Amino acid sequence: MTAAEAEGDERAVEAALRPRSLDEVVGQARVRDQLGLVLEAARMRGRSPDHVLLSGPPGLGKTTLAMIIAHEMTAPLRLTSGPAITHAGDLAAILSGMNEGEVLFVDEIHRMSRPAEEMLYMAMEDFRVDVVIGKGPGATAIPLEIPPFTLVGATTRAGLLPGPLRDRFGFTAHLEYYEPHELDRIVHRSAGLLGVELRPDGSSEIASRSRGTPRIANRLLRRVRDFAQVRADGVVTLDVARAALDLYEVDELGLDRLDRAVLDALCRRFGGGPVGVSTLAVAVGEERETVEEVAEPFLVRNGFLARTPRGRIATRAAWHHLGLAAPAAVADTALFDD
Repeated sequence: MTAAEAEGDERAVEAALRPRSLDEVVGQARVRDQLGLVLEAARMRGRSPDHVLLSGPPGLGKTTLAMIIAHEMTAPLRLTSGPAITHAGDLAAILSGMNEGEVLFVDEIHRMSRPAEEMLYMAMEDFRVDVVIGKGPGATAIPLEIPPFTLVGATTRAGLLPGPLRDRFGFTAHLEYYEPHELDRIVHRSAGLLGVELRPDGSSEIASRSRGTPRIANRLLRRVRDFAQVRADGVVTLDVARAALDLYEVDELGLDRLDRAVLDALCRRFGGGPVGVSTLAVAVGEERETVEEVAEPFLVRNGFLARTPRGRIATRAAWHHLGLAAPAAVADTALFDD
C-alpha cells in the first residue's frame, strides 16, 4: 500500500491522473519555475531544450515531468528504461529512428549498460553515434547523424551516474518530498477526476498518511473510495478515511505493517539495538533488501531509526510511537532527541 514504486496494473490509472502542463503541477515550486524558464527560452530560440536530468525518490513525478516537457514543446515523446537498453545497438536503434525535436525519456537511466552509456555521450553532445559493423581487424565504424533531440533522464540514485554522463545534462533537478498541504491539493484534484465525493477532513487524513509521495496518496485515495462505496454511503469523510486506512494497516504517521514490524522487533526483541540489518530482516520474516530499501528510508527520514557502524538503533520517537518507555540510555542521549 505504501510502496512508492508503481505496480503494472496501476500505471493506466496514474496516466489518467497526471497533470498535463506545468500550470497543473502541484508542489515542486522551485523545479517547476526553473524548468518553465528552460522550456520558454528554448521556445523563443526555436530550438530543442537542453537535456534534463530528474532525480529523486520514486513516486514524486519524474515521469510526469518528462511528459509535460514533451507537451510544452509540442513534441512526440519516446519512453524507455535503462534496464531495457542492454547493448549499444539497442540505443542506436532508438536514436536512429528519432525525428528533430523529439523528447526521449529514459527511466532509471543509471541502470544502462556501460557500452550504451558511452554511446550516449556522443549522441547527447554531438548528435551522432558510431555504429560498428563487423568484428576484429575488419570492423568498420559508420558515423550516423542524429537530429537534435532532448534527452530526459530519470534516476532514483543520482550518485550511480558516471560523471561524464551527468555533466552532459544542461539542467538537473532534484524532486523533494511533498508537504501535507500539497498532497491535500493533489488528493482533491484526483478525487475530482475519479468522481469521488470527498470531504476536506477526509482529504487531510489521506494526505497526512501518504509519506510525502503523490503516488501513495492516489493509491490510498482509491482504497478509501472502495471502502466508502462498500461499507459506507460513498462519501469519504474523516471517520471513513480512518476506518479504511486502519483496515489497510496504514497508521496515522504513514507507517505500514512492515515498518511497525521492524520497529517492534528492534525495540521489543533487541532492546532498541544496535542490531545488524540481516538479523533484523530474519526477525520480521523479510529479505534483507526489502528491509533496507523499502522500510528503512522512511523510518530514517522520519527519525524512528538510526544507522550506525554497529547496526540499527531505535530512536526515542520509535519507542514513543509503539507506546513503550524508552530505556534511560536512549532518553538521555541528545542524538535521539525528537
